[in-house]
Amino acid sequence: MAGSTPARLKVILGENNIEKLTLPNGIPESLEDLLGTIKTTFGLKYNLRLQYMDQDFGNDFFNLNSTTELQNLGTIKVIHQQTNPPLISDLQSTSSLSISFESDDGASGASNDTIIVSSPESVSSRTQQWPEDFAIPQFSYDTELQLERGNTEYRVSQKMLTLSSRMLSDILKRVAEEIYRYKAYPEDAHFCTAAEALIKRHPCLKEPGSFNGCYGWKQRLKYKMANYRTQLKLQGCPELCVNSLKSKATTDTYPAKKVKKPKRSEANFYPSFPTGETLDSMEKVRLELLTEIGIRDNERVIENKMANTFAYRRHEVVNQEPSIQELKDRWPALFTQKEINTEFQRLMAVPLEGKFMAQLDMHSSQLIKVIRAKGGATRQKIANIMDTLDQTVDINHRRECVLKALTIFLGEDADGLIKEYLDCGADDVQRDLEQVTMAVFVIRKEGEGPTCRHWHCH
Repeated sequence: MAGSTPARLKVILGENNIEKLTLPNGIPESLEDLLGTIKTTFGLKYNLRLQYMDQDFGNDFFNLNSTTELQNLGTIKVIHQQTNPPLISDLQSTSSLSISFESDDGASGASNDTIIVSSPESVSSRTQQWPEDFAIPQFSYDTELQLERGNTEYRVSQKMLTLSSRMLSDILKRVAEEIYRYKAYPEDAHFCTAAEALIKRHPCLKEPGSFNGCYGWKQRLKYKMANYRTQLKLQGCPELCVNSLKSKATTDTYPAKKVKKPKRSEANFYPSFPTGETLDSMEKVRLELLTEIGIRDNERVIENKMANTFAYRRHEVVNQEPSIQELKDRWPALFTQKEINTEFQRLMAVPLEGKFMAQLDMHSSQLIKVIRAKGGATRQKIANIMDTLDQTVDINHRRECVLKALTIFLGEDADGLIKEYLDCGADDVQRDLEQVTMAVFVIRKEGEGPTCRHWHCH
């Protein structure tokens, strides 16, 4: 029953790994749109099919051929179909996802537009941030067998398992590989999380002399991770080779000087080039983009080439540290609303607009409570906004009111930041766009709510 009523999705990515997704326009009318939304939001780059739970048949799952089979508060399952050999980053991925729909008028949204995140030939892309609950990987068969026996004995007699050097090496190697799926340079908190997850899953590995039962494991993982990075560097891994002494300038040939690594949680800080691509071939594609951007109705070609050149662009940003103007001159296609959202997801493995809206919806009630408590001149300025907020149930209108009120609450000029137009021509809007440093443009049609929002900044 596809419609316009917002729906919220509970997405089970695996054991102890649950995400939330919302559809502001309801369940898509076509199966292709639903597949595109799921792929975009969760960064799935492989083929998949859907199954839905049918309550008439004891909650069994059946293949989904049309979204008309879906209902609010229903459940669907995503089945991965890997027709080609899996990528390195996919070998340990979850084989299925369970998604349940929940109707919610206050839902936050994700776009139904398909976003091309990265080149399908790239094998080093990370598709998600560090998980809230770190999942311990599967070890070799003999190690798992001994751990199972050790856990059984621990539950009976609290006896710890004595590890052989082979078992210890296998455990550290697999956990280090799992850590690297999310972070090449994990921090102390990440090692602590991984160590705690290890003894939680296998309590027979607890250390009786440790204050938390896993301090020694944390230290071992740190050393193992350093050795693992060394191995990958010798194999030519770009995000590690960039910090080798021979890659640095003559004045910076010291191991700890100008280390290039993520400082703002970038998931794909220095990715590999797509297979078969070189600096020359990437530069050729960049030059083609300068021509393609002047052709009308050419968005799909531009999206494909921007995705293909992401690694080249990141190498340029990290190595050369260009100014914003230099970046605009070399990559003009990057400075559009859709490409900024897409580039952010490529870099951070997080949907920018969807994440922002979800967090705004989550904290709106508390923000409104704080804003209403403000007195004096501020209360007078936001009185009309609060009245509008109380009279509307449309999620977009409510978000707009909260953002406007919050701007005034913080002592900023809302009129200077948010520009509103009523039945205005594109030329007038574009002319005003070029005259501001940063603004939110809201374009309305008479008798309707906001139909278009643009962030613009120089």
